[in-house]
Amino acid sequence: MHVHVRYFAVLRERKGCTEEAVTLTEPTTVAALYSALFPPTDSGALPVMYAVNEAYVSSDHVLASGDEVAFIPPLGGG
Repeated sequence: MHVHVRYFAVLRERKGCTEEAVTLTEPTTVAALYSALFPPTDSGALPVMYAVNEAYVSSDHVLASGDEVAFIPPLGGG
């Protein structure tokens, strides 16, 4: 099963790319995919919002082959 993942802001900097194709060997949730791609550090995981196919979803949303996934980190500003 393949999904297309898009990265924004600090996540894009951490991955060094704006998007990539990811192969999953079994059905998984969007939160599990995020944890696999960005394992928590000693200070924890960066909180993000999840979007699948341009719609916000909950962390327990199960991905399907061909989904476009976006991880959206908090935005700062002033």
